[in-house]
Amino acid sequence: MKKINFSLVALSAAVLFAMNSCKPKNAGNAVSAGAAEKAYVAPGHYDEFYNFVSGGFSGQVSVYGLPSGRLLRVIPVFSNDPQSGYGYSEETKPMLNTSHGSIPWDDQHHLALSQTNGEIDGRWIFANANNTPRVARIDLKTFNTTEIIELPNSAGNHSSPFITENTEYVVAGTRFSVPPDNVNGDVPINSYKQNFQGTISFIKVDKEHGGMDIAFQLNCPPVDFDLSHAGKGKSHGWFFFSCYNTEQANTLLEVNASQRDKDFIMAVNWKKAEEYLKAGKGKKIATKYVHNVYDEATQTAKSETKNEVTVLDVKELKDICYFIPCPKSPHGCDVDPTGEYIVGSGKLAALIPVFSFDKIQAAIAKKDYAGDYNGIPVIKYESALYGEVQKPGLGPLHTEFDGKGNAITSFFVSSEIVKWNIKDLKVIDRQPTFYSVGHLCIPGGDTKKPNAKYVIAYNKITKDRYLPTGPELNQSAQLYDISGDKMQLILDFPTTGEPHYAQAVSADLIKNNSVKFFKIDENKNPYVTKGEAASKVVREGNKVHVYMTAIRSHFVPDNIEGIKVGDEVYFHVTNLEQDWDIPHGFGIKGAPNAELLIMPGETRTLKWTPEKTGIIPIYCTDFCSALHQEMQGYVRVSPAGSNVPLLFSTGKNMPKTDSSQKK
Repeated sequence: MKKINFSLVALSAAVLFAMNSCKPKNAGNAVSAGAAEKAYVAPGHYDEFYNFVSGGFSGQVSVYGLPSGRLLRVIPVFSNDPQSGYGYSEETKPMLNTSHGSIPWDDQHHLALSQTNGEIDGRWIFANANNTPRVARIDLKTFNTTEIIELPNSAGNHSSPFITENTEYVVAGTRFSVPPDNVNGDVPINSYKQNFQGTISFIKVDKEHGGMDIAFQLNCPPVDFDLSHAGKGKSHGWFFFSCYNTEQANTLLEVNASQRDKDFIMAVNWKKAEEYLKAGKGKKIATKYVHNVYDEATQTAKSETKNEVTVLDVKELKDICYFIPCPKSPHGCDVDPTGEYIVGSGKLAALIPVFSFDKIQAAIAKKDYAGDYNGIPVIKYESALYGEVQKPGLGPLHTEFDGKGNAITSFFVSSEIVKWNIKDLKVIDRQPTFYSVGHLCIPGGDTKKPNAKYVIAYNKITKDRYLPTGPELNQSAQLYDISGDKMQLILDFPTTGEPHYAQAVSADLIKNNSVKFFKIDENKNPYVTKGEAASKVVREGNKVHVYMTAIRSHFVPDNIEGIKVGDEVYFHVTNLEQDWDIPHGFGIKGAPNAELLIMPGETRTLKWTPEKTGIIPIYCTDFCSALHQEMQGYVRVSPAGSNVPLLFSTGKNMPKTDSSQKK
């Protein structure tokens, strides 16, 4: 008879009870009128912070203002976006290329703002794609996705993107261990222990321009990596990953990956890895991955396929990685602002372990090990441990720091956030989130200098918080004021997609550097039209290029004839405006892709293949002036064999032509 894991059954029952129990009696009035005033931002005033929130299954990143909770922008990253035309325009289609072809969707979980000297510098934010492993870089001058790199030898890029304190690297760990790309992957699934491996990718970031490239990968034992953070200050040069499924199970992980009392935190000495790399210890292996870069000068994205990557084997190079026992199924792995304390969060534990970087280094120096795991030294738990926070709550997930010597941890099962002191490990305060909370965010909470004004909790289940919308309710965020001794809930607001991790930064660091429009004279798009007099329509065989301009409130040209069924028609639309927030849209009846949304000074291209004859309207899709409705035109489509001449104009009637004659 199969042995039943009663502790796991009990925990599962507790989770189900917490998820299905009635709402707390005070949930309806959780935010008092006085507290709500703290979240009020008067019309005409700016928020104090930008809050960048992962979009989960939307594949996008949403941007909120804090403390208002107002949605400011949704940034398309890994998904087609009909609102902006991202992934539909010819210029942006390459951004979604992968080694599997074009993937117009992903599951976006985590974000990381670029740092200099361990502080947020406001230049870029990095985003991960969990489903088809990728990392993106978003330029915070334009709030546009400017680069996406695919990760080979990986599956389930959940454990990313996490950055070093000077943005030397963006680091990503694979969620699923799988056979590496350069071997035959057609193996039995139950040969997991023999044929699968875990991979950690170190992506080098150009200091000036932000360009990404995979510097090296670490070939690791076949475990699942969850979350990670880089060391800082004294622990700069190290990375810390939470690991689960140390049982190396391949089926029913909720039971089979919960057998051990402890899993691991993996400490990675990336400075030592760099030394081995320079010494030629890395091995080039064949693989295939795609690197997509958007060029702001040409306003066009390009894809490059790469065919090899450098790998370091941590079993052979034994002083790169070390395992530290941690309560089983850890999720968060967080490093305090000093770099001394590493907090693990075992989801199935009723305590929080805090590890000491100094003690870890001393244990390594003395080889104070409890053995090894797949060839990796395992540091004794007590030798690395600073101490444990006792009975903090149920289901600890993620910890952020306030810069005042305190930590705040989210608890999924007991639905609360808990503030505790790092030095004495005593609980200071706890506040309910009412429903199951996942990640937390304090502005700069994973840097050397957090801003201890707010903490934001991101909830996964929000029954009874919002008006019902069918079988699915919106997920949400909750804003707490943490400037005083007690944390105070001041705002609830719904979020886009499924919120996971988030980052927040002072608005002053970004808003003053924001691009308001693109200079038309600097537009180097090969299909730019820099004035109405330069507009034209050119046929090249069955391809027709329409060089079009848009300005309040007309297109040039707005009447086009001589297009034939089956032609490939490329509308290259340049927005001639040179004023802030005057985009123009372009839509065409029956086109199977989305509209274009063209920013001032920008060029975008829509590809259209007409399938039947007739008069096809075109129009501006984005409200631009009092005469926006008049910003429209017509395209005449004639039979494939017709001899209707190619004509175009704006503001005059073209001569009548007859399509009845054939070539």
